[in-house]
Amino acid sequence: MRLHLKVWRQSSADAKGKIVDYDVDDASPDMSFLELLDVLNEKLALQGEDPVAFDHDCREGICGACSMVIDGQPHGPEKATTTCQLHMRHFRDGDTITIEPFRAGAFPVIKDLVVDRNAFDRIIQAGGYISAPTGSAPDAHATPVPKVNAERAFAAAACIGCGACVAACPNGSASLFLGAKITHLGELPQGQPERHGRVLAMVSEHDEAGFGGCTNTGECAVACPKEIPLDVISQLNRDYLDARKASRKGA
Repeated sequence: MRLHLKVWRQSSADAKGKIVDYDVDDASPDMSFLELLDVLNEKLALQGEDPVAFDHDCREGICGACSMVIDGQPHGPEKATTTCQLHMRHFRDGDTITIEPFRAGAFPVIKDLVVDRNAFDRIIQAGGYISAPTGSAPDAHATPVPKVNAERAFAAAACIGCGACVAACPNGSASLFLGAKITHLGELPQGQPERHGRVLAMVSEHDEAGFGGCTNTGECAVACPKEIPLDVISQLNRDYLDARKASRKGA
C-alpha cells in the first residue's frame, strides 16, 4: 500500500507545531497503525531526521496509551478500537491520512503526538479509590452484590483512561471518564462510605484541571474504545447533587 501521511509535528510544548507531509510506499494491510508509524520512523531515522514521537505501551488495546486523532476521529474510524488495534486494511491504497494529537486544554502537547494526561491521574488521586482497610482477600460470596449492580460496575470499570472522550468532546469535558470512575465504585458496597466525599473531590479536581463542562452531545461515548455507556454521566450528576445536598445539611 502507498499512503500519504499528514502528521502533526511539534518539537516541544513551547514550540509552534505544524502538519508535515510524508509518504509511505511499503505499508502492509496487515500492519497495525502503530506499526505504520514504526515504518515511517525507520525511514526518517535512516534519513537523519527526527522520528515522530507517539505514545504506546501494551499495543494490545488494554492500556489506552496509543492516543491520537486519525482523520479527525480519536483512535481512528473503527468503532470500539484503540489506535494500536486499528489495522491498515481499513484504509485504501493511495489514501491520505491526517494524524494529530488529542486536542484539549487539559491535555497539553509534549511533543508531536504525545500529550500530557496527568490531569486524569490527579482526578483519580482526588478520590477514585476506597480507603477502607481490607486485610486478606475475602471470600467471593462474603459481600453479596446484586447482579445488575455488578454488571454495571464492570461496564464502568472497563474505562482505560485513554482520553478519547475528552478529545471528541467539543467542550473538552472528561465527564465520561469521571462518570465511569464514580459509577464503578458507586455500584459496589465497598464504595458507599466515601461516596459523597469522592464525587465532590473528583469533580473539583476535574474543574481545576481545566476540563470543560458536559452539554450531552454524546460524542464521548461514540469515540470511547471501550464503549462506556453515556448514562454514567447521569450517575455522576445524581451523585454530585446528592453530595451537595448532604454537605449543606451537614453544615
